[in-house]
Amino acid sequence: MNVPESHRDLLERPLFAHLATVRPDGSPQSSVMWFVWDGERIRMTHTKSRQKYRNFASQPKVALSIADPEDLYRFLEIRGVVEKIEDDDAEASFYKSLQHRYGMDYPVHDAAERVVVTIRPHTAVAVTGGAVTARATW
Repeated sequence: MNVPESHRDLLERPLFAHLATVRPDGSPQSSVMWFVWDGERIRMTHTKSRQKYRNFASQPKVALSIADPEDLYRFLEIRGVVEKIEDDDAEASFYKSLQHRYGMDYPVHDAAERVVVTIRPHTAVAVTGGAVTARATW
């Protein structure tokens, strides 16, 4: 695990990640996303009908920014690649696990089109007080 120790808590807490992808025309797209970190990979959920899903297929390179809500000048940027996209199961179990992580519970009406997106990080940049304090690569 190459995430700087000083910022590892940002991956472990149920915070929001700003996920940037590249659209097929080369322009960027950013969305706020739920995520979970397993110590090696970041996993998120999405649906097959949205633009972000098409972005993954066109260009698998992504970047995430996760800010500390108690200190917005402290954040972690992760750059990586979408390693795989798999269908969630019929009950959208992965999506339900993210709901639990973020303190939510509601019916999943789009379970049939839900996917699990796995991101393999290759670079982490830790920022504190607006200055880069650590870098890591895998």
